[in-house]
Amino acid sequence: MINAIIVTNPGFEMLKVSLIIGAGILALVYAIFLSKIIMKESPGEKEMVDISKAIQEGAMAFLKREYLYLDITLFIIALFIIFFLDWTKALVFIFGALVAALTAWIGMSVSTRANSRCANLASKSFSRAFRVGFLSGAVISLTIVGVGILGIIFIWLITKNVEFLIFYAFGSSLVALFLRVGGGIYTKSADVGGDLVGKVEAGIPEDDPRNPAVIADAVGDNVGDVAGMGSDLFESYVSAVIAAMFLGMFISFDYGFLPLLLAAAGIICSIIGIFLVKIKEGENESFEIQTQKIRTAMNRGIIVANFLMIIFSFFIIHFFIGNLEVFFAVLAGVLAGVIIGWATVYFTSDKYPPVLSIAKSSESGSSTVIIEGLAQGLMSVVIPVIAIIAVIIIAYHYVGLFGIAIAGLGVLGVLGINLACGCYGPIVDNAAGIAQMRGMNKLVRSRCDALDAVGNSTAAMGRGFAAGSAVLVALAWFASYYEVAKIDVINIGDPKVIAGLFIGGLIVFLFSALIIKAVSRGAYYVVNEVRRQWKEIPGLMEGKARAEYVKCIDITTKESLKQMVAPGLLSVVVPVLVGIILGKEALGAVLVSSLVVGLLMALFMSNAGGAWDNAKKYIESGYFGGKGSLAHKAAVIGDTVGDPLKDASGPSLNILIKILGIVSLIIAPFL
Repeated sequence: MINAIIVTNPGFEMLKVSLIIGAGILALVYAIFLSKIIMKESPGEKEMVDISKAIQEGAMAFLKREYLYLDITLFIIALFIIFFLDWTKALVFIFGALVAALTAWIGMSVSTRANSRCANLASKSFSRAFRVGFLSGAVISLTIVGVGILGIIFIWLITKNVEFLIFYAFGSSLVALFLRVGGGIYTKSADVGGDLVGKVEAGIPEDDPRNPAVIADAVGDNVGDVAGMGSDLFESYVSAVIAAMFLGMFISFDYGFLPLLLAAAGIICSIIGIFLVKIKEGENESFEIQTQKIRTAMNRGIIVANFLMIIFSFFIIHFFIGNLEVFFAVLAGVLAGVIIGWATVYFTSDKYPPVLSIAKSSESGSSTVIIEGLAQGLMSVVIPVIAIIAVIIIAYHYVGLFGIAIAGLGVLGVLGINLACGCYGPIVDNAAGIAQMRGMNKLVRSRCDALDAVGNSTAAMGRGFAAGSAVLVALAWFASYYEVAKIDVINIGDPKVIAGLFIGGLIVFLFSALIIKAVSRGAYYVVNEVRRQWKEIPGLMEGKARAEYVKCIDITTKESLKQMVAPGLLSVVVPVLVGIILGKEALGAVLVSSLVVGLLMALFMSNAGGAWDNAKKYIESGYFGGKGSLAHKAAVIGDTVGDPLKDASGPSLNILIKILGIVSLIIAPFL
């Protein structure tokens, strides 16, 4: 591994450290400032507060129980690290897990308090409702990047050895995997089950309080899309920085420290971009105008943030290392991130042909909806993969393997604003649900629906960024593994290497199957529970009795926690077994094939699911017969097929391919 590197100019190092710490603190201070603005807004009348509180209590109860399972796993792995390595690395591993778990908890606290405030403001001002929803996402994202970068610099200042940072990344990766898998299974079990028995069987609206699964579904939006996606991108951010630092240290200290400086610059750019995301209030605006105003505001913030990131990167690289070839690698990463984001929006937004073609196919039934969605999902992989290929070639041409790693940081450089847009989605989704459950007037529900419609696309964009950055970060871990394991060439004619290639692809399929099957099982139990309540509780369907919401919450919680263990163990155990039984070259082959297959599957599943979801939303806005029509019921079936793909299995694959690389790197010296 890499030993501590002596710095010849302590004053220069202190300048770098000060800039990094200052950026991290600024992110947290601005997050606190925004949270105070949000909390000053009224959460609404008592009925709205009660619904929001029920969602909050359900989400926190789930997270507490999930953390118990996670603690046991972390403790066991920490014991192995102590036994085979040393206790200091185990301590850093635990610290990384605790930091990741803390950011997820903060994100949940913010989102579950902002939802009713957003719904309440929708009755007064569309622009203010949007602002609260977006700023809530910004609080979560800024907390993630601020805590992430401060955690890295804290460990570096204590150890002065980048090897320890690998265990920080490992801890955060395991937390992300458990929260993504567990939260994804939870949210999609409730969502699929509630939609099937509510929209399709009973023909009642989404988020109707007569549906016993409605609170569980709202809870799921937070545990899956806030805690899950937040921990996912926290892990991606941390891994991108650390992987680039690891490879950079092979060149020099300045190269190794550069990723932290670029991450610090990205925080500043994100804050400026967040400040620019505003819309003006209008009167009697149509649904289309409202959604277009939101998209324009978000695009403005993202474009400005990325443009500033390019400028800042140029001066940082010029001043601190003087090699502008590194800048071209960063530039390629930034541009690839923009392309991936826009490609994701194109294939998942109801403003463009892919989603409109799925919606149109609903007129002939659910089968054609599924067929068209599969086709569009497969097609959606092309542009992002071409962008990633271009980045790999350009970055490697200029700076070698370090260039690929630093390009991954270019994709995630302005995570502060990208994740703000992603976390905005589940918050306004909850707001729309509260408006429906509370029975608020048509104008309020229309405004909330407009907020939610854009939120679906921004959440999909967040998943696209995660997938795009995952492959570059995984490549960096892969390259690091090759350096440490001292592998020069892999002979693809070696039977063990061929076996490794098949095993890597197989892991992706088995991992995905376990998660999708878990969602199917959970949804089955939810459907049966909802049917039971409608049958046994007099007056429930007439709106004269209250549903037993806790029963559905309890069912989805138990199932998700029980089913998340196997996928989590798979990601840790398989590389160890392959390395011991088949050797280090075969393990390298596993990393290659899992990376390729995992990327393709992650993009396909995330985009297909997002397209099905927005095709349903498009029909619900009044097209092809609107809500309750045969086309709508067909689209709901497509949406339920896509739910476990886009919010459970697909995003989890991003974490899987990185954990495989980190575990392989940790065990490399023993092979």
